Amino acid sequence: MSAGWYLRRLSAMGPQEVAGRVGDAVRRRRWRSAPPPCPPVAGARFTAVLPAGALAAVPPDAAKRLLAEADRLMDGHAEYFGVVRDDLVAPDWWRDPRTGRRAPDGYAFDVPYRDEDAVGDIKQIWEPSRHQYLTVLAAAYALSGNERYAERVAEHLRSWWAANPPLRGVHWISGIELGIRLLSWVWVRRLLDGWPGAAVLFEGDPVAREQIWHHQRWLAAFPSRGSSANNHAVAEAAGQFAAACAFDWFPSSARWRTGALRSLERHLRGNTFPSGLNRELATEYHGLVLELGLAAVAEADAAALPVPGTVRLVLLRMTDALAAVVDDRLRPPRQGDADDGHGLVLDGAGTDRWASLLATGGAVFGRLPWWPAVPGTDVRTPLLAALLRPYGTDGTVVRPARRPAHFADAGLTVLRAGGGSGAEEIGAEEIGAEEIWCRCDGGPHGFLSIAAHGHADALSVEVRHDGVDVLADPGTFCYHGQPAWRRYFRSTLGHNTLELDGADQSVSGGPFLWTRHARSRVLVVDTAGEGVARWCAEHDGYRPSVHRRRVELSSASRELRITDEVRGPRRAVRLAFHLGPAVAAELTGHRAVLTWTKDGEDRRAVLDLPAELTWRAHRGETAPPLGWYSAGFGRKVSATTLVGTGLSDAAREFGTVLGFGGQEG
Repeated sequence: MSAGWYLRRLSAMGPQEVAGRVGDAVRRRRWRSAPPPCPPVAGARFTAVLPAGALAAVPPDAAKRLLAEADRLMDGHAEYFGVVRDDLVAPDWWRDPRTGRRAPDGYAFDVPYRDEDAVGDIKQIWEPSRHQYLTVLAAAYALSGNERYAERVAEHLRSWWAANPPLRGVHWISGIELGIRLLSWVWVRRLLDGWPGAAVLFEGDPVAREQIWHHQRWLAAFPSRGSSANNHAVAEAAGQFAAACAFDWFPSSARWRTGALRSLERHLRGNTFPSGLNRELATEYHGLVLELGLAAVAEADAAALPVPGTVRLVLLRMTDALAAVVDDRLRPPRQGDADDGHGLVLDGAGTDRWASLLATGGAVFGRLPWWPAVPGTDVRTPLLAALLRPYGTDGTVVRPARRPAHFADAGLTVLRAGGGSGAEEIGAEEIGAEEIWCRCDGGPHGFLSIAAHGHADALSVEVRHDGVDVLADPGTFCYHGQPAWRRYFRSTLGHNTLELDGADQSVSGGPFLWTRHARSRVLVVDTAGEGVARWCAEHDGYRPSVHRRRVELSSASRELRITDEVRGPRRAVRLAFHLGPAVAAELTGHRAVLTWTKDGEDRRAVLDLPAELTWRAHRGETAPPLGWYSAGFGRKVSATTLVGTGLSDAAREFGTVLGFGGQEG
């Protein structure tokens, strides 16, 4: 990174964080010449096994998907971030298949992991070494008894341990990687417990014990600090706590366990609004943190160790919040960064992540009457539920009596019309009509001083019809190595909101750093009105101008009205509406006819755009990027973006109407 970046990053830190990072630097230098030795261990045993009957509770269809995935992995096939791999029979743990580069050897903290030219795509290198594909193989053994799965797990673990001795190379740089890897190892050992070689692989192998000890020692020494204490801090604490519970073999285990639980409780609270939404305002990290928290508490319950009530309460609130914001197809908002990160993977392809989380939440916390129905089954829910003790099911915890639509602390509001969920809030005549789901963003720019995973998306909207993205949040696509694409997917132009003078509302200082944050405030929310839901908010990111937006969703007319107002001096305006990849648009003047197909039926909507602006459709452009949609990290497809240009004083208000019609022709 440039000297300027380091100065900008330093300016986002407080004195305590700076002092902590100086201490980290001193410790890294000392460990280079004299790494701490692993103490001798005698009589190590693994007792954190699954309760009797847990495996029998796995539904047959979920087990079938898992075994199919395990067989693909046995053949060496997997896909990470859009890159299809066939080399996982004998992985090269340091090679990036996307660029073909191999990370350099050396002391871990000397590896320039942000430099793609020197290292390759670090996400591609790190992801397989989270060993979540090994938890899938271990689960396949547990469910089938076929020892070839267990033998492959053992082969790959021994290969990884040999290629990655403590403090050497790229896999000893980032705490979140160590934390998630430890959690995977705990579950691998648990799921292999019936295999005769399990004890020899783990507690009986001094190399394995050294790896587990060094992972925990590293996490105790180098926690994410201050402005970086986001989901990384939760992953570090969860992984260390799980390992200190399940691998309770070392003189420091009790101390690590106590410290990790204290850290987990602090960071779960710190990362979560009182309403239950994640403070990073990045939905996939809500899922990651919830998965990590549930997995950590499962280890405490398996070991019969007490957990502060605040930990369970935060996880319950996160689960209720997730149930509240999903659409009728159980899709949550696409907000902020997303890198496909999971805390614990025990399922095969085709298992819905969000349905799985809600199923686990229902098993542990109990479903509320307004929760959406959760179709489908998974492997992870019955296994976690076998370890976790129920909480909040006895009525002692106050939970929402109705489905929340507005989360004031997070500035997130969901407007709905039609659909089969939340029927207490709509007329009986609407039940069964395809749901119109609209997310309105009037919240903080992001979490902590750097808002690492936030986007410049103040006042943006996201609209779906029967689960299909119509006005879409384009997503994330990448983090490192492709700066032009990183800038685009985080930009104001890259969202369904209004841009002034060609600048973002918030000022970026790097790929995970914002040096100035737009401040938003919600002015009006009315989701209980007769037939019309309303929302209004404004932000100050374009000082001295103020951008104010009003949104109204009519259940009767099935129309969404958006009114944008710019208060302040004459400014150049660009108003963008990003369509989902399934939606085609025929733009004539300031009217766009939108068409798509859902469940074999043709659907149609009409988008009447502000006539005061000049409109143009963009699709798949690269210089600069415009007209793209990223369904997941490392993947993007072309999609239509409608951009209107003009001046803010040509008309003080810009009105847009999105009307949903019936089937096409």
